[in-house]
Amino acid sequence: MAQWHGISRRKPSGGRKVQARSKRSTEISSEKQMALVGEPKRKIYRRTGGNTLVRVMAENRVSINNPKKGTTKIGKIHNVIENESDPNYVRRNILVKGAVIETDQGRVRITSRPGKDGVINGVLLD
Repeated sequence: MAQWHGISRRKPSGGRKVQARSKRSTEISSEKQMALVGEPKRKIYRRTGGNTLVRVMAENRVSINNPKKGTTKIGKIHNVIENESDPNYVRRNILVKGAVIETDQGRVRITSRPGKDGVINGVLLD
């Protein structure tokens, strides 16, 4: 469900403010959606000024960078191993920046923001 980020209709004392205008569409945030491990799916949003935002809804591939060899290859995502930001994301297989995932090439830390960038990039760990 979308959330409204406008000005409060109450004063610090608890009294009501006079409402001079209605809610604006720019004050309403987009719905909360997480990137999951699964069949590839993306969603395109319109931003202010006609700009677009591509959000990963689900993905099963990751672009893996090997810093020792200096190569980048595509790997298959199996599941999420650890996540410092929220342990519940590991149980739900949610892909966010900083999460460590298990791939066919080994353990990878995600370096991109799937909800903002529209791609999943990662660095191979030892």
